[in-house]
Amino acid sequence: MSTSKTIKSALISVFHKDGLAPIVQKLNELNVTIYSTGGTEKFIKELGIDVVPVDEVTSYPSILGGRVKTLHPKVFGGILNRQDNESDVAELAEYNIPQIDLVIVDLYPFEKTVASGADEQDIVEKIDIGGISLIRASAKNFKDTFTVSSMEQYDDFLSILSENNGTTSIKQRKKFAAKSFNISSHYDTAIFNYFNAGEEPALKVSETNAQILRYGENPHQKGYFFGDLDTIFDKLHGKELSYNNLLDVDAAVNLIEEFKGESPTFAILKHNNACGFAQRKTVKQAYVDALAGDPVSAFGGVLIANTEIDTATAEEIHKLFCEVVIAPSYSDEALSTLKGKKNRIILIKKEVELPTTTIRTCLNGNLVQDKDSITDQLEDLKYVTNNKPTESELDDLLFASKLCKNTKSNTIILVKNKQLLAGGTGQTSRVDALNQAIEKATSFKFDLNGCVMASDAFFPFPDCVEIADNAGIKSVIQPGGSIKDQLSIDYCNSNGLSMVMTGTRHFKH
Repeated sequence: MSTSKTIKSALISVFHKDGLAPIVQKLNELNVTIYSTGGTEKFIKELGIDVVPVDEVTSYPSILGGRVKTLHPKVFGGILNRQDNESDVAELAEYNIPQIDLVIVDLYPFEKTVASGADEQDIVEKIDIGGISLIRASAKNFKDTFTVSSMEQYDDFLSILSENNGTTSIKQRKKFAAKSFNISSHYDTAIFNYFNAGEEPALKVSETNAQILRYGENPHQKGYFFGDLDTIFDKLHGKELSYNNLLDVDAAVNLIEEFKGESPTFAILKHNNACGFAQRKTVKQAYVDALAGDPVSAFGGVLIANTEIDTATAEEIHKLFCEVVIAPSYSDEALSTLKGKKNRIILIKKEVELPTTTIRTCLNGNLVQDKDSITDQLEDLKYVTNNKPTESELDDLLFASKLCKNTKSNTIILVKNKQLLAGGTGQTSRVDALNQAIEKATSFKFDLNGCVMASDAFFPFPDCVEIADNAGIKSVIQPGGSIKDQLSIDYCNSNGLSMVMTGTRHFKH
């Protein structure tokens, strides 16, 4: 039996009618019988095209305020029958059920209704019952029935109609069926997540916007981004973001969120960690001092500011090769300067809520957790040493703590006058992290006398505070919680260091 099918009848019932008219007109040219309901039926009639109301087929009116229109055996029998099955064909004849070769149905805009802030009654009414059932039924029966389940498919379907005079191939029908199941499963996921609100431990993630990246982490790996970057950024210039760019941009955005509404703050990131960071009275000085933290690592980095980038800052940035620049806005002159490098990616970060959970693959499954939403505050601090930090040291300690939270563990962060002097990042021991930070800061000629130190987890021994003391570090912030905390406290008391504990660990693996 031929796998090609000629469309002779169609059921059309859609919420979105933009772009539908050319399809209806083409079906009419091909002498296809069209069945429809409600607003779509009216739309087709207004085009001057004959349409058969579904209630004429079912002998049953639309009821319950339109909640039940197409849910009827004569409709689903026409869609689900197997045309190579003699029994199915006989039952169509016996019960006067019309064969339906094409279903064009989309779904009520559930996600848009939720996003609009509508009340629960409006949201519930946007849970499609008839539409989802029609889509699933026709997609299941792709051997005989063609399914168009989204207005995004109208152009492709119209091309198929026009090129083949209404005849479709099994390959085309199966391809559209796959798209239909993608749409229906995404729809159900959105509904579940709305009702569940995180109460039931179930992982249901569905993203239909796929961006094909040049490659993954390395050139031999394929890479994709699933999501909608346009909701977070306005892209003003440059090449497409790569897989590694996206990871760095994610780290940059999460870091700068910690300093929202504060004085001009500038970060330079490399491999998901800040290699330069400073807060100053002007954004230009914040950038200059951030760059001074590690001008070597800054090459090819991702730059982000918490305030508008002006001309003077842009002129300084333009001297550096960097992959991405992010800010809430740019002056016209600054933008013109930054566009001087053809491939430099320039983004405006919009005000948008970031996800509150993190997901990553692990073994043959996934790890899901709440995002680390705690930012250490002044009122959280426990003063555990005889010496208390000065006011300026407290400012630096909290500044360093925010940086530490957003740096890969094990980490030690060294800060002085709200400038990142160095970080020890991703080390297997805290002592190694501290030694790395001290060596790095010293190599860039920073004076560590009077600087502060932040640790993402407790000190199991007093070795770190002793090394810090010998380097000139005078104040420490750490979570505490070790059974040997007192050893570190005792060392600080004996050597004139101040130390505060937050009670919150900030591992970032």
